[in-house]
Amino acid sequence: MGRILWLASYPKSGNTWVRVFLANLIRGNGNAVDINRVGEATLAEPGTPGFALLDPRPWQQWTPAEIAALRPRVQERIAATGQGIVPVKTHSAFVRDRGVPSINMAVSHGAVYVVRNPLDVAVSYAHHLGESPDAIIALMGTTMFRTPTNAINVHEVMGSWSQHVASWTTHPSPQLHVMRYEDMLADPLASFRGLAAFMRIATDAAAIEWAVMHSAFEKVRAMEDEAGFVERTPAQDRFFRVGRAGQWHDMLDAAQVAAIVRDHGEQMARFGYLGADGKPV
Repeated sequence: MGRILWLASYPKSGNTWVRVFLANLIRGNGNAVDINRVGEATLAEPGTPGFALLDPRPWQQWTPAEIAALRPRVQERIAATGQGIVPVKTHSAFVRDRGVPSINMAVSHGAVYVVRNPLDVAVSYAHHLGESPDAIIALMGTTMFRTPTNAINVHEVMGSWSQHVASWTTHPSPQLHVMRYEDMLADPLASFRGLAAFMRIATDAAAIEWAVMHSAFEKVRAMEDEAGFVERTPAQDRFFRVGRAGQWHDMLDAAQVAAIVRDHGEQMARFGYLGADGKPV
């Protein structure tokens, strides 16, 4: 039986980029991995079919409490799918849901946590869901926010952006590796070398460089343009939309920026998203 290495993040923070890199590093073998097959190398925890294996009733009949109770068993089944480390994506905060831990530590090895400036998260998430920035800013500020269950995924308790970040990163651990999206953009090779070293899955520098090259934004965007991407929502023209930092400067007004800083200033300061004067950088 394997143990889960969580690939955790608040949505639109760079989790998919990490997963594409790992898929190419683990499964590439000289051929770039189709972005629509990334899930074969890095599983996703909340998939409704995995819960249906334990509760065959129609998903519409599942209550939030029943889903929460099933989650540790689903994670145990996921861990059993492999030997050694099993990379698994999650957008869940590290919290208790109806008294049940969102993360089954008994089958967990550790976590990679990807964090991104919430000002840019708000812009990207608004495009992803087809909502206004104001609606997303309110969502990001909602403690214990829970996504809805549907035919694809069961609910995840994401909480607020600050709650999510703090739940995973407040207590440093040798089993926790934190990556900033902005650092991944500035020096992808150094960032992904650090990830590979943490995971101990490759020491060959050429293999890491190859996986970085084939997970670059231009590469995955070209793949999406050619064949689409299964994770794109109906609200999106593209999933891989911009791939840069700082778009909030052009997309958010002063009141929206102030609301995000008010809600998340403490965690923003921890990760260098606020200057010494308390203003966003």
